[in-house]
Amino acid sequence: MNYTLPKNFPENGLGDEVAFELISRIVRDKSANLGSAVSFAHMDPPPPKVAIETTRLNAQYNQNLLHPDLSPFATEAESIVIDWIADAFQMRNGHMCAGSTIANLTALWAAREHGAKSIVCSADAHLSVAKSAHILGLPCKKVATDKNGKMDVQALPDLSNAALVLTAGTTGRGAIDPLSGWHLEASKWVHVDAAWAGPLRLSRYRALLDGIESADSVAISAHKWLFQPKDSAICLFKAAESERSVSFSGSYLATPNVGVQGSRGAAGITLLATFLAMGQAGLDQKLHQCIKVAEQVAIGLDEFETTELCCMPQTGVFNWRPVFGVTEQLVQDLKGVSSKVMIEGQPWMRNVAANPHADAKKILNRIKTIVSRL
Repeated sequence: MNYTLPKNFPENGLGDEVAFELISRIVRDKSANLGSAVSFAHMDPPPPKVAIETTRLNAQYNQNLLHPDLSPFATEAESIVIDWIADAFQMRNGHMCAGSTIANLTALWAAREHGAKSIVCSADAHLSVAKSAHILGLPCKKVATDKNGKMDVQALPDLSNAALVLTAGTTGRGAIDPLSGWHLEASKWVHVDAAWAGPLRLSRYRALLDGIESADSVAISAHKWLFQPKDSAICLFKAAESERSVSFSGSYLATPNVGVQGSRGAAGITLLATFLAMGQAGLDQKLHQCIKVAEQVAIGLDEFETTELCCMPQTGVFNWRPVFGVTEQLVQDLKGVSSKVMIEGQPWMRNVAANPHADAKKILNRIKTIVSRL
């Protein structure tokens, strides 16, 4: 469908209703449907109705957590959800921020303030770790992974002055680095990037993250497996003084500004509303449904004679490819169903269990049909 949008900033406006109707049509026609039965390619879920409606409410009141007098309930709501989540990780405190990239940066900033001179992570760590190292002026060393994508702890360097970053749910393979062992005690600081798999700690799969309670800091992306709209993430700390080390005061502030961001919105209200609507049982069921579909699709592809599986999903992420290899045509034909990822220099297809409305049979049929045509 063609839309008439001005090439330049219009001199005269269309008015609220006309502009909204125009943009609404464009958004509906030109946006990915994350709740589609075959949407299974990325770590982006469809938010529940309560989150959508609460986000609209937040926009109406436009609260700013930089100033508690402008966000009396938003500040309270964030404190409540942080307490609930921190308890599951045995962390002391934390705050919300606009994405796990900022959460990782905040945690590693605190690590530097507590004496870390370098950052060590796996070769499969999220790019935000290297970005954080660059911003903070710290060297970043990447170590090898094993055949399943987990950090090879035997390849670790001296950690006595290092911030060790462990990943709980790598972006490419969904792997969980070893969360217990000598390497935690040997490090100056331990941060767990649990952007993807962190919410499993609130579910029947919590044992997958055993050991995470020993970390100094944890990052969780709420707009992944907590089913929140963008932008929503959480940075947690083991010790109260850790968060204080990344807090600044100003003459115009009633309370210190915590973390990287200054002004920020009321994401805690949306998360609180979602938790109240779902309860722990509802969240657990959504996560279980996602993981169940991932396992069903993975098994189906493992049994299909013209595809091979890299490994079974541990956290709802898995990789596969046709026996003849990944082609650009395959990537284009499966856009939204699967995505491409490089593993040890080789292209694989990736599926991600972020959509609780996904249908395993429809996903398998779509993949098999496309592969069979090539």
